[in-house]
Amino acid sequence: MAKSRPNEGGFTYLGLLIILAIIGVVAAASLQAGALMQRRAAEESLLDIGSDFRAALRGYADSTPAGLPRSPRTLQDLVRDPRYPGVRRHLRRVPPDPMGGDQPWGLVMSPDGAGIIGIYSQAPGHPIKQDGFPPAYQDFRNRDRYADWVFTQAPARNSQLPSRPIPLGPGASPPPNPGAGSSGSSGSR
Repeated sequence: MAKSRPNEGGFTYLGLLIILAIIGVVAAASLQAGALMQRRAAEESLLDIGSDFRAALRGYADSTPAGLPRSPRTLQDLVRDPRYPGVRRHLRRVPPDPMGGDQPWGLVMSPDGAGIIGIYSQAPGHPIKQDGFPPAYQDFRNRDRYADWVFTQAPARNSQLPSRPIPLGPGASPPPNPGAGSSGSSGSR
């Protein structure tokens, strides 16, 4: 009968610990990469939803009967336009903020405070995407906060939109940095 050496079990145990450590590091890196990919996808979703809001705000303003306000009072007015007796929709529903979970959208109000002229995410954190935006969103480059990604309708030629957003309403965060470019409008140039 062959006798086993007493030190062989120690080397096997040490080898097993090293393999477990390697598996743990790989698993942690995979989780981080997955979270990063999920955040990038949420940022792309935010850009898509913001484009939908821009189009809805523009559609609301363009379909305004004479003498009525050109901006909705609430986001629900985009879902069912109260200015018409029949159902008229500019959005099918108010989508949730993909970055902020159940946080409400930040609202950019008209200068008189009576209507909404834009929205932005109130999510904390620093955007991953810093460049490579579509032409309509070039002013989103190198922004520090998601709140700096402001989606407003393209201003009409004679429109008197503010030079920077004026967020109002419950839970509104401070407006985007005024010195960081023309964040008051994300209109096409």
